[in-house]
Amino acid sequence: MKRLRENIPLLLMFIPVILFYLIFKYAPMAGLIIAFKDYNFFDGVFHSPWVGFENFQKLFNNENSLKIIRNTLLLSSLNIFVGFPFPILLAILLNEVRKMWFKKIVQTLVYLPYFYSWVIVGGIVFSIFGIEGSWLSHWMTLFNFEPFPFLYNIKSWVTIFVGAGIWKDMGFNAIIYMAAMTTIDPSLYESASMDGANKWKQIIHITIPGIAPTIILLFILSMGRVMEVGFDPIYVLQNAAVNDVSDVISTYIYRVGLQGAQFSLTTAMGMFESVVALILLLSVNWIARRFQKGLF
Repeated sequence: MKRLRENIPLLLMFIPVILFYLIFKYAPMAGLIIAFKDYNFFDGVFHSPWVGFENFQKLFNNENSLKIIRNTLLLSSLNIFVGFPFPILLAILLNEVRKMWFKKIVQTLVYLPYFYSWVIVGGIVFSIFGIEGSWLSHWMTLFNFEPFPFLYNIKSWVTIFVGAGIWKDMGFNAIIYMAAMTTIDPSLYESASMDGANKWKQIIHITIPGIAPTIILLFILSMGRVMEVGFDPIYVLQNAAVNDVSDVISTYIYRVGLQGAQFSLTTAMGMFESVVALILLLSVNWIARRFQKGLF
């Protein structure tokens, strides 16, 4: 009881966080029952007729739904597995910089895009890769090359999409890794240097093992978002020419659920997305626990 009384101010500060998750995260879970109903506004969530797994059958019997799931897995996997090493590499490089003024400038420049909305990032992408009036098309024309439709070709669009996400988020994630590096004992580097280890060996044998728990933690959390590409980047960058790869679960829910008013069908899709993400999260965490590195 004494410890509880001592921590009352901290517990009071935690109340808004608890309320946020209860109201906006847990309470809406009750709405998942419409995935098993033929939902309509007049009967409401609890009085609409039950249809069992009919919505899931419609979902998985539709070739377009399977294509959307495939696109989501493809783009999300590329974001995770291609983009994941970049913040680690950036943090290691910044950690080796000895000129503090240069380090602070670089940190600011790479961290700044994290605060940009995807509307701004999309504007930057179009100003660089657009087919007309863009910076790249101007220089290609200047050197007598035919402008290439980067944003209207599937392969180049996927590359730009993944690259834009890496550019936007790697500065924030790099700061997390740099914070983890501050916990590494500096005497380890001194001992390694005295034993003749160069910078590369110090990074391999000291830095990376030192931040390994943080790497594993962030990787486990990222696997929980493997079915969540994000609505904003897709909606801003997509176009009809690349719809075969850019149509994902979030845009499907927006188009079919909100615009088409098929709430039960899209709730079933959202529930499938969450279940798959939960299974992947638990699986990766189980593997990590085998090496004493699990999240829980």
